[in-house]
Amino acid sequence: MSDAGVPKLATTIHVTALDGIVNVNSLFTLAVFIGLSWNPKDPDNRLNSDPNCQAGPKVAENLVAFHVYSFSSFLFSSLVALGLKQAIRLSRSAHYRTIFTLDLAHVNKSALRVGYLVSAAGSASGCLFLMLALINVVQIKLGTLSCGSPHSLGAVVPLLIFVPIALLIYVSIVVYAFTQ
Repeated sequence: MSDAGVPKLATTIHVTALDGIVNVNSLFTLAVFIGLSWNPKDPDNRLNSDPNCQAGPKVAENLVAFHVYSFSSFLFSSLVALGLKQAIRLSRSAHYRTIFTLDLAHVNKSALRVGYLVSAAGSASGCLFLMLALINVVQIKLGTLSCGSPHSLGAVVPLLIFVPIALLIYVSIVVYAFTQ
């Protein structure tokens, strides 16, 4: 196999992986839109009765900003993944004239790797921004973290543990795939 080509099985795997990226990004984008539709200034939407622990306007501003950053990161990642899929399909149809050829496409392996890396970086940054937005939601609904509310800490601590661990696993696999 030359460096300019991708083997039969790899083409199918690449397209499937790109589909997975787009599908997951779509779910997270939906979560971002649901989060943006929520009105953080609604006084009846708080579970915290202590006025000293209520989040200020800066937390609400950060909430919206992190949702927008998250949305743009997921959109960027999805567009790169869809572009890679289209490049594989165009390459496939340029080399083979039959409609039913789905097994081999000549794609620049280095460009494909960089595209995966860029798409993964967009997904990872989108997850980080979504996590930060969720922390702000918790502060608005349950009270600020500086108040030491056990409910706020109980909601945020697992978020700060599980999301980075999942992102570390995801980035490790992407870096491994990038080097192979």
